Amino acid sequence: MTDRKLIELAAEAMENSYSPYSRVKVGAAVECTDGTVYQGCNIENTTIGATICAETAAIAGAVSAGRRDFLRIAIVAENSNTYRFPCGACRQMLMEFSPDMEVLSARGDGRYVSYSLAALLPMPFGKE
Repeated sequence: MTDRKLIELAAEAMENSYSPYSRVKVGAAVECTDGTVYQGCNIENTTIGATICAETAAIAGAVSAGRRDFLRIAIVAENSNTYRFPCGACRQMLMEFSPDMEVLSARGDGRYVSYSLAALLPMPFGKE
């Protein structure tokens, strides 16, 4: 799968966002090592701690379907002029399953960047 296709799938997921508080729609698409893709969007809640990030929603869908190994994740935020990256909790969630995965972040104008998860979360807390 191309980077662009994975970003398109993240943008598609973004349309399902429930974000009445931040008014920022976010979508994510995670590609598994077997080629399947799971999408997620942010789901906000008045009790902020119950809010689910798009990245966590995508990972939860994949894990619920029995997938545990991921190649990469794409993240898109609506009308964003900046690159959006996973929050610290999402970085740790991604690290739990695939420390070598790639993270793609796309802006609203279609430009995107790619980083290794290890670059975004140096010295993670791990099972070891």
